[in-house]
Amino acid sequence: MKTNQFLNLLLAASLLFSCNEKESSSQSVVYYNGDIITMLGDTPDYVEALVVQEGKIIYAGKSAEAMEIAGKGHLMKNLEGKTLLPGFIDGHCHFSNFGTQAVGAQLLAPPDANVDDIEGLITVMKAWNTPENREITGWIFGTGFDDSVLKEKRFPTKHDLDQVSTEHPIMITHISGHFAVVNSMGLEKLGITADTSDPEGGIIRREKGSNEPNGVLEELAAIPYMLDALVPKTEEASLRVFEEGQEMALSYGYTTAQEGRAMQNHELLTAMADKHKLKIDVVSYIDYMFVDQYMDSKWNQKSYLNNYRIGGMKVTLDGSPQGRTAWRTEPYLIPPEGMPDDYKGYPAIPNDSTLSTIFEKGFQNNWQILSHTNGDAAVDQMIRTLKPLKEKYGNEGRRDVIIHGQYIREDQLDAAKEMNMIASLFPLHTYYWGDWHKQLIGDSLGNKISPVKTALNKGVDITIHTDAPVALPSLMRVVWTAVERKSRSGKVIGEKERLTAYEALKAITIWSAYQHFEEDKKGTLEKGKLADLVVLDKNPLKVNPADIKDIVVLETIKEGTLVYSK
Repeated sequence: MKTNQFLNLLLAASLLFSCNEKESSSQSVVYYNGDIITMLGDTPDYVEALVVQEGKIIYAGKSAEAMEIAGKGHLMKNLEGKTLLPGFIDGHCHFSNFGTQAVGAQLLAPPDANVDDIEGLITVMKAWNTPENREITGWIFGTGFDDSVLKEKRFPTKHDLDQVSTEHPIMITHISGHFAVVNSMGLEKLGITADTSDPEGGIIRREKGSNEPNGVLEELAAIPYMLDALVPKTEEASLRVFEEGQEMALSYGYTTAQEGRAMQNHELLTAMADKHKLKIDVVSYIDYMFVDQYMDSKWNQKSYLNNYRIGGMKVTLDGSPQGRTAWRTEPYLIPPEGMPDDYKGYPAIPNDSTLSTIFEKGFQNNWQILSHTNGDAAVDQMIRTLKPLKEKYGNEGRRDVIIHGQYIREDQLDAAKEMNMIASLFPLHTYYWGDWHKQLIGDSLGNKISPVKTALNKGVDITIHTDAPVALPSLMRVVWTAVERKSRSGKVIGEKERLTAYEALKAITIWSAYQHFEEDKKGTLEKGKLADLVVLDKNPLKVNPADIKDIVVLETIKEGTLVYSK
């Protein structure tokens, strides 16, 4: 029977069975009449129909066989020409912070929001400053300001935030997630004064010509305070923040999310898991400073418990390249204000022996290790401390991951291949900060940021990621940036590093499933895998590359259950 004739029969059947408003747990569902991309193989593979039963895929292939396998009483799902893919799996993000981004004052620059100068930032913060919002954490807070885009080309300070309020503490976080700015009341609440010393791996910025803090906190001078100030203070507030963050993830097609640096936020996630509030899978990587506190728990296992588990350990070796705290072997061409011309950023863990001890704990306990390294000096440090441990303890099946790798060199990618490491790179930077990187490190090096194609050509396993809430958790924008690599100004940032649209989709489906040791259950549409699915309004493989970023998620389906519908 010809395909179009059979589709007409399927359409008639869908009308017949659409009266079944409720699906039983054993009822089969047939998806048909759309672009169903399995993500199997090196080239796009399409099937006519997909059959789901009891949360799993039981068939992917021809329509005729699908109808037979589905059996009597099945439900028909007409895709009406839309695109069906495996559910999306972010190679690296911070899921527990999605809610903060969803409910806090939105300080992102266009096109994600509208803050492009400090006056506009102050206006947005004032509008958000209501008693109801302050009750969430006890602070006035906002997320995502970007000094590289602000008209003034500087960080806001306590003096700017004091214009919003001098009665309540205020904290705003940088788009990188590596800086915070607080007002005068915020400094007082945190106990930071002129006598407070900089912590190891962090800097408290000072007023010109004095020791008085100006409100800007870098790296480990900021991150511990951020976790405290931005945590909801009541059960009701926690639930609100969590649910709004989860809904945002669902709207972008997530069926598995990562908490890429779990500290105290691990407790929020376990509380939500205990209450059966997680609609998608969340895998956490515990910050090395908290492994003794959290690793010895029921959550540290290969399988999910109420959709949550611990996947391993996270170690952060340096900071943010756009914020100029990433650790480089060569100086930045534009040092931060107050820094010398030979400024190269700095390490988060300066002592190699200390870092080696941290890594060794991961090997002794067989924990997968995620290493945040942006600058090439940080990658060098990772290689020289991690490689001897792989030789000592063995490397079989470890799948340790380089996170970000913005300024990673080709010889370091060779070392990553030799050490059997996965590189979760960050081509999203090419849009948001590509122009800025070229100013910071020069044109030739700036074109090599996040070298995904070079890594792939060298045989390195790769994924790509949002690092949300650094930006909105839009995985279609991630795919677009990997394919086009265009900056805000429209310049191509490293044409030779472009991925094909199919490669980029693999990097957020099957390759990311592999990174998380879940390739046997997720990442492709084939028999036996979980029915984690996403329906898109257009096919990323068929539209103009420039239009990929505008593709909309219509439905997100977790283990056969519809968890989001636009």
